[in-house]
Amino acid sequence: MTTLTDAWHSLTDPAHWPGDDGIGHRLVQHLVLTVVCLAVSCLIALPVALVLGHLGKGGALAVNISNAGRAIPTFAVLVLLLLTPVGNWGEGPTVVALVLFAVPPLLTNAYVGMREVDRDVVRAARGMGMTGRQMLFRVELPLALPIIMNGVRIAAVQLVATATIAALAGGGGLGRIITAGFNLASTPQVVAGAILVAVFALIVEGIFETAERLAPHWARSAR
Repeated sequence: MTTLTDAWHSLTDPAHWPGDDGIGHRLVQHLVLTVVCLAVSCLIALPVALVLGHLGKGGALAVNISNAGRAIPTFAVLVLLLLTPVGNWGEGPTVVALVLFAVPPLLTNAYVGMREVDRDVVRAARGMGMTGRQMLFRVELPLALPIIMNGVRIAAVQLVATATIAALAGGGGLGRIITAGFNLASTPQVVAGAILVAVFALIVEGIFETAERLAPHWARSAR
């Protein structure tokens, strides 16, 4: 209990929040890193998944290749990138490692969502004379959106938890609080950093859950 009490005092101490090494600044760094990696991952994974899901070809291969990347630890990818020219790009290695980590759930959920759209609805849209582009954006995508957003939610929460590795590459974020605690042999500081990451992940989860509840009825019922 002493460790938890000291960690709580560390989190609630106003002196620990301002400044470049303060909790506030590290939280902003963590948020920016998460948002950037999530955006890049979506730009890479979603277009591929939507097109393959619409065509119904090559998706299984793409998903299997993407999921194979989960067998490689993100930390190992980061270390290898640090040994390459990419290691000179500042936050580049961390961003690349986290993007590779976030692509599988995005690609898998988007592809599955597209393929689970009722084929009778797709055939009806085709019978009405819709083009492939119209069917994709006006029929398949809206119906697949709940599963797609579930993949985005999973990727976002995982990124929040994994972005702490940025500290190991000299980057910012909440991981710096944890690594500083290890360097100072301060267990309360390590626990305080872990609590911050866990609470941040829960907040992100809550935001997506709230957005889903506020979504149109058809989006919720399609799931």
